[in-house]
Amino acid sequence: MVEDVTEVTIRPATPADAERIAAVEFASWREAYRGVVPEEFLAGLDEPSRAEHWASTLATLDRGHSVWVADDEDGTVGFVHLGPSRDEDADRTTMEIYSIYLDPHAWGRGAARELMRTTLGAVPDGATVTLWALDTNDRARHFYRRSGFAPDGVEKMEEFGGEYLKEIRYRRG
Repeated sequence: MVEDVTEVTIRPATPADAERIAAVEFASWREAYRGVVPEEFLAGLDEPSRAEHWASTLATLDRGHSVWVADDEDGTVGFVHLGPSRDEDADRTTMEIYSIYLDPHAWGRGAARELMRTTLGAVPDGATVTLWALDTNDRARHFYRRSGFAPDGVEKMEEFGGEYLKEIRYRRG
């Protein structure tokens, strides 16, 4: 099957992008985690509150943090957030992709690949990049492997709506 590749533009996010980023994040969550994360949790996602979070984050990005959005002819269809690793075992040269999400209608059309290329191109030479993925998210895990990431043996349990799910850390570099 040939992917239907859509032309996307990757650009730095601004506070004006906050509402669309929150909408993309939650649309992706609702599709990717349906049947995995409790339905009550997904139904209770507060998009306006999350948009406020993103507006604040984008207005005050700390040094070393970057957020990019992917735009196609319909507007913003994805985003990625990169910054210093939050992991206890990370050194100062380790970066972390905190989030990378696409609107489900953009899945498989090349936007995630372009976001990842932009992100990895911004990583300083010699730095390691990590990210976390739910062990049940086969689509994302496959994409990360294709992007040069591999599980590094570190796992953690995260709580979502009263249910604990396993996350696996991926590493590149």
